Amino acid sequence: MTHTYENLGFGYKVCISSEHRFGTDAFLLADFAGARHKDKVADLCAGNGIVALLLSRDYQPSGIYAVEIQDEAYTQLEKSVEASPEEAKKIIPIRADLKEWTASEKLDLITCNPPYKADGAGIRSDTEAAIIARHETACTIYDVCECAARSLKFGGRLCICNRPERLADVIEAMRKYKIEPKRLRTVHKDKNSEPWLILAEGRLGGSAFMRIEKPLFIKGENGESYSEEMKRIYRLYEFQRQDLEEK
Repeated sequence: MTHTYENLGFGYKVCISSEHRFGTDAFLLADFAGARHKDKVADLCAGNGIVALLLSRDYQPSGIYAVEIQDEAYTQLEKSVEASPEEAKKIIPIRADLKEWTASEKLDLITCNPPYKADGAGIRSDTEAAIIARHETACTIYDVCECAARSLKFGGRLCICNRPERLADVIEAMRKYKIEPKRLRTVHKDKNSEPWLILAEGRLGGSAFMRIEKPLFIKGENGESYSEEMKRIYRLYEFQRQDLEEK
């Protein structure tokens, strides 16, 4: 399989292939989750490492476990870390099934961009890799929350993205494993469209109180490709400045 690299700026590169790429949701999840320098983090369903790389690039936590089950995606994850700056070496690739994996230390933050479609729902994808990435065949949202509950410290955060139609499942799964939903944000293409993505945060052992944050719009008000917030999330201003400095 042919591998190429996409530049994430500031020396970071992600290895992509026809089967393991990334989308806007990875940027949105990394920005929504954030991290502190002292945080110990894990990214589940890590794929080629895009969320872990963005967290490392933008927040530089003390360590990131990147957990991936598929062999090809794991290979790309390793290549992504190798091709990125020294700070990215704090990302520890782990080839494992999250249903069986538990961190060797208690974590402050876990992120996950899980399969969105319930097994049996919608049209099946063409390849095995796409089926695992998009359908809940290898893991479910309940598996994700159970894994997070095993590895998070008390008060630790689980941040995930999913489709709006799965919101009830996300909340039910979190609460089943004592992860209380605390933040919710909807993502829209523009101000006239329904949400196409949700971003949700839960805290292990948290009290019952959830804040609904203002919607996030991808496009600008005047038909621009990106809103000001999306330009910030994509770090377009920094990239433009970097290009000018290099010239």
